[in-house]
Amino acid sequence: MAEPGHTSTDDTPLALHPLVYLQDGDEVTIGRRDTESYAIFPPDGAELVRRLQEGATPAQAADWYEAEYGERADVADVVEALHELGFVRTEGEPEPVAGPVRWQRLGRAAFSPAAWTAYGLIVAWAAVSVIRDPGLLPTPGDLVFSHYYAVITLVLFVVAIPLIAVHEIFHALAGRRLGIRSRTRMSYRFYFLVVETSLDGLAGVERRKRYLPILAGMVADVVLIALAVITAGLVHGLTGRVCLAIAFTTFVRLLWQFFLYLRTDIYVLITTVLGCVDLHTTAVRMLANRVNRLLGRTDRLTDESLWHPVDRRAARWYSWLLPIGYAISLTTFLWGVGPVFLAMTSASLDRFGTGHSTWVQLTDAAVFLVLTFGQIAFALWLAARERLRSRRARLHHVIA
Repeated sequence: MAEPGHTSTDDTPLALHPLVYLQDGDEVTIGRRDTESYAIFPPDGAELVRRLQEGATPAQAADWYEAEYGERADVADVVEALHELGFVRTEGEPEPVAGPVRWQRLGRAAFSPAAWTAYGLIVAWAAVSVIRDPGLLPTPGDLVFSHYYAVITLVLFVVAIPLIAVHEIFHALAGRRLGIRSRTRMSYRFYFLVVETSLDGLAGVERRKRYLPILAGMVADVVLIALAVITAGLVHGLTGRVCLAIAFTTFVRLLWQFFLYLRTDIYVLITTVLGCVDLHTTAVRMLANRVNRLLGRTDRLTDESLWHPVDRRAARWYSWLLPIGYAISLTTFLWGVGPVFLAMTSASLDRFGTGHSTWVQLTDAAVFLVLTFGQIAFALWLAARERLRSRRARLHHVIA
């Protein structure tokens, strides 16, 4: 059924917005860069859209398709999909004018040969400093740089904000150097609060150009760790200890990218290299199928023929990386943050039971506990909110 304002007449050409076409293996990505709306078409479907964009009417495009491929195409479905994707310009709708992408020059400068040379020298300097003084190697013990736990939490939290911002800015700049806009939002991954940069426009560039925007945040983390280590080697006392604590927390955030049960930067890189559609979901379902077969619960098996063939092939080995990701996550917690967190929490609670703590110690313990468990509660609230929105969306879809 034609949408209001749309014509369903086969002899009327469609007014399509400027579209980009990206051939990627046996698929063609078609989309609008101004709205970042993209869809994947088979090569014959992409050629059909090209005909429509060149001015052919739906009837003419159908005739061309039948002469070219020997069968009649359902052009009406294609036209309806183009409307839903926002590719068709409605009557009276002005042609969008694509403005310049802000910070594009800065993005090019941030990843120029001179910048890469500077990053390499910084990392090399930090490595030499650690070799000369092994005490500069960040460790979990560096987190406790003060007897006041609330101060530790506040300092690391306040410092983490600009460091996370730098990580996301590098993602954005690496995309903007290609003329791609970006959006940033707060979300969660497992029990971690995260900030995400959306680069939907990467779907419109060739695959090899997507790798740097995906890995740019990790590049920033490595450089930040090196700068913190260098600073700790140049200064002494509390400032040096704070720098090592910052370096360690940044290193832990870098390790998060290897938690392969999450959709991290490493996951996005793997799916981009392989050309996957939804590898995470496929891998989880394949792992569940293996467990259900092992337990003899064949009634719970998912039909694997419904999965995208690229995802299915990759999931055969990637699904084994999911438990490895959990192992890395657990090891990171037990080795790094966990012991320090538990020790500080236990010491804070003990201050309320000894009867000999000063008001300063009690205030410090109270603030530490509120800040620590407040972050966990906020992450749980975000997770519950997103799950509720998802359920409402499904309910709305069913009712509609």
